[in-house]
Amino acid sequence: MALKATIFKAQISLSDMDRNLYQDFSLTLARHPSETDERMMIRLAAFAWHAAERLEFTKGLSADDEPELWCKNYSDEIELWIELGQPDERRLKKACNRSRQVVLYLYGGRGTSVWWKQNQGKLGLHDNLSVIELSDSQTLPLAAMVERTMQLTCTISDGQLWVSNGNQEVTLDPVVLMGRPAREL
Repeated sequence: MALKATIFKAQISLSDMDRNLYQDFSLTLARHPSETDERMMIRLAAFAWHAAERLEFTKGLSADDEPELWCKNYSDEIELWIELGQPDERRLKKACNRSRQVVLYLYGGRGTSVWWKQNQGKLGLHDNLSVIELSDSQTLPLAAMVERTMQLTCTISDGQLWVSNGNQEVTLDPVVLMGRPAREL
């Protein structure tokens, strides 16, 4: 019998001072059985950095031809494609061909530098790709905030994302390896 996704609810109060966006979001996340708490919380962080009316979570790990999040325009064209982790270069190439803008949030500890060295040359050929690295010293404490129902306050200033659940606080300071910072997309 296949394992089913676990459902999480998140209430996010977002103050994005870089974009003058102040809004509350009620989100439902389905965590695939193979997905870690860290990865799910990075999805939430990516949502906060790119929050928009049409930004939505996709089937993610359950679908080979969809990103973690995407934003489509009213003509159903993909404006923004957001990937996580250390995907195959061919997957990112396909994403760059299908979307106006692609953002990869690279995470995974020491393995990220090896992955980046192996893929940097090929990825540099894509003008519409941004690669943003997140340190596991910041993402692992973020994973400790996971609860089935979460009340989160997210504040973005100068590209940094501060997340609080009332008991814990984590600051994510992304490092842009290629492309533009999240706040400029």
